[in-house]
Amino acid sequence: MNDEEIIHRIGELADEERQLEESHAQAVEGLSAGERERMDQLQVTLDQLWDVLRQRRALRHAGRDPDEAVTRPPSTVEHYQQ
Repeated sequence: MNDEEIIHRIGELADEERQLEESHAQAVEGLSAGERERMDQLQVTLDQLWDVLRQRRALRHAGRDPDEAVTRPPSTVEHYQQ
């Protein structure tokens, strides 16, 4: 994926995440187990996409091929300091 495709995918997933949150913002019961699982998947995938995008930009800035960026495992991206 190139940068534009990554940014587009981030937008799609963020929209889905927002829809899930908004659909249950006023609900007493909250998210179902399946929805919570999907929310967790969305958050991990978004973190991975942001990480790849940052890698691509850093590689490009360093004069290297941005396609050298790799998708890191959830165990890596979920432990980054914000």
